[in-house]
Amino acid sequence: MPIHNADIAQRFTEMANLLEIKGDNPFRIRAYRNAAQVIEDSADELATLVATDKDLSELAGIGQELAAKIAEIVASGTCAALEKLRGTLPPHITDLLTLPGLGPKRVRTLYQKLDIGDLDALRQAAEGGRIRELPGLGEKTEQHILEALKAQANTSRRYLRALVRPYVDSLTNYLQAVKGVNRVTVAGSYRRGRETIGDVDLLVLTDHPPELMQAFVSYDEVREVLAHGETKSSVTLKSGVQVDVRVVPADSYGAALHYFTGSKAHNIAMRKRAQQRHWKLNEYGLFDGEQVVAGQTEEAVFAALDLPFIPPSLRENRGELEAAMDDRLPDLITVESIRGNLHAHTSASDGRHSVAEMAAAAQQAGHEYLAITDHSKRLTVAHGLDEERLIEQIEEIDALNEQLHNFTILKGCEVDILEDGRLDLDGAVLKLLDIVIVAVHHKFNLLQDEQTERIMRAMDHPCTTFVAHPTGRLLLQRPPYAVDVARLIAHARQRGCFLELNGNPQRLDLNDVHCQACRQAGVPLVINTDAHQIDDHNHLVAGIAQARRGWLTAADVINTLPLKKLRRRLAATRHS
Repeated sequence: MPIHNADIAQRFTEMANLLEIKGDNPFRIRAYRNAAQVIEDSADELATLVATDKDLSELAGIGQELAAKIAEIVASGTCAALEKLRGTLPPHITDLLTLPGLGPKRVRTLYQKLDIGDLDALRQAAEGGRIRELPGLGEKTEQHILEALKAQANTSRRYLRALVRPYVDSLTNYLQAVKGVNRVTVAGSYRRGRETIGDVDLLVLTDHPPELMQAFVSYDEVREVLAHGETKSSVTLKSGVQVDVRVVPADSYGAALHYFTGSKAHNIAMRKRAQQRHWKLNEYGLFDGEQVVAGQTEEAVFAALDLPFIPPSLRENRGELEAAMDDRLPDLITVESIRGNLHAHTSASDGRHSVAEMAAAAQQAGHEYLAITDHSKRLTVAHGLDEERLIEQIEEIDALNEQLHNFTILKGCEVDILEDGRLDLDGAVLKLLDIVIVAVHHKFNLLQDEQTERIMRAMDHPCTTFVAHPTGRLLLQRPPYAVDVARLIAHARQRGCFLELNGNPQRLDLNDVHCQACRQAGVPLVINTDAHQIDDHNHLVAGIAQARRGWLTAADVINTLPLKKLRRRLAATRHS
């Protein structure tokens, strides 16, 4: 079974969780968590590095002991230390961590005090009113647990698209190599670039359907075969993701790809357009009675309905057909449009590499500039910078810029927004920066009006450049805090500052609907990686996918500008 970075990271995260539930050494726990993040963000497949005898201990945060465990996981899918840990606790105890608000420390309390080791036991304890009696929890927490359990029961499991990507790529390459296969295409919400997906749909054009299907259900990463037919089969991979493969004839491949790409709302709108011509559109083709009008390619289907090709990212029935009819489809932004990243952290706060290393990686990626924006002092968990340390970093950046050629490091800071809307650092030092990012990192539970006004007051600071991850969500982990994004957009336009689309795959904040609203309101965005290490440049791919779903063009994003023009835009956000 191929082992991907996400598999290794998941096992290290599980070890960290189990150790924390047991109350183990916090430094050991942190080492596993840091290693998991390094592995997850790595641009290189660690299994490939192991196969070529690369020294993994040279990776940041990976010592000899962890390198040996990585090699063991690549070879066997697990490691002895993890199996030993699993044997010391109930087998389903980590399921409790899937609920919002339940971290390892609270799970330890639940296990030690009430012997709760799975979700069923948790539900029974909450319904019986026993959780409210525990120190540090209470009635409110008990109610939140019941609500979370109910929500989880009503929601099918979803996965971050970015984490599913290596599994999709491996399977696609595997199927493409099967004898007789002419084409393999990913469809569904994955193709549309949605931030999370429920399952994966693959369409295949092949001369030998039985051989293709046998190869599919025999794939090394298959955990369970759900259905095995000549034209359709379904499996669950060992990662938990369900994959459906359909064999489609060449004459209807385009129509099937359109149909299975979706979305449902877009398909309904397209069928209505066909019906206006007394035609029928389905997964087999576009028909005028019994006569086939189009079906081999998506382009042919759109053209027959007097439409230009509509990119999959836009197919959500949010005005894309009307825009296509009026020749108003946007020229969507690409990764190549971005000239620099304006949100990055270093080892001075919670990053893993120095200013010089982060700059070298950005330059190697073909960028013209990089803003260093470490956290401010209030975020003590991230070793945030106070005024004195920030001035030292400014001087370091000035010295480095004198040595660089055709590349510029911009001076910035991600400044905490305090509860009353004030910023965490003195205005005098903020005036020395090129970029001031304002962000909420605490007090997520304020009422919507309070949270919105808090952020708007921070936007009003004369040095503010843009708001980072404006809703504070973590996909599949933490919902957005209550904030009126429409008011933030309107205020950003009035104030003349920007909003961020944070490309970290766990954030992708703003969402696609908010991005489209910014475009319609004329509020520029910044697409950033929120990089904490050199490999986080890869986050740009997820950020661009989100931007395309939000109808964004290069003109809507300020870090598509060359440095000279960017500096003018940044300076224009400053108020006296």
